[in-house]
Amino acid sequence: MRPVVCLITDRRRLGAAWETALVERVRAAALAGVHLIQVRERDLDGGPLARLVERCVDAVHGTRARVLVNDRVDVALAAGAHGLHLRGDSMDASRARRIVPPGFVIGRSVHTLEEAIRVSASGLLDYLVFGAVFDTGSKPGHAPAGLDRLARVSAATALPVLAVGGMSAANAADAARAGAAGIAAVGLFAEGAVDAMPGIVTRMAAAFDTPERGP
Repeated sequence: MRPVVCLITDRRRLGAAWETALVERVRAAALAGVHLIQVRERDLDGGPLARLVERCVDAVHGTRARVLVNDRVDVALAAGAHGLHLRGDSMDASRARRIVPPGFVIGRSVHTLEEAIRVSASGLLDYLVFGAVFDTGSKPGHAPAGLDRLARVSAATALPVLAVGGMSAANAADAARAGAAGIAAVGLFAEGAVDAMPGIVTRMAAAFDTPERGP
């Protein structure tokens, strides 16, 4: 599947009525053709997180979108999610695979070439997320990894590598040329009107139509 477009949630951007707003945005993204929804609400307690994930799973029903939970395999299983996204400092994929059902999607965040090579060797992951590739407000004070590092990581693994960090319609084609299989983003999907979602997803996919691989 190329490109892979992944929405990463951040309820803090959505105001007081964040739960309804987040689920509405997830539904719109799924209908627009987003492939993955990563529920990344790391400071939310297990009960409220499970409820949110259940609502997101219901929201994407009938679409090709798959809901993944950040790091919490227990919540992912209890809430009927389609997969799990592991942080760089999280459990090994082998441990997660022992307790999840067949077909469960598992991805992982990586930040270096060496890390990407190491975790890919297990053969137990479905994709990697690498970044932050560009400057991003969600990682203040962190220097971006840049396109050259993205290209090296993408060339070093057979897994799809999703570029994350400062992604936009203006730079998605650069990520595609560097070898990324798609993008993952927070702000790109959290800002603006919900009815703008189809246009955003279309532009992201179009950037990957005929990329010429290279730095």
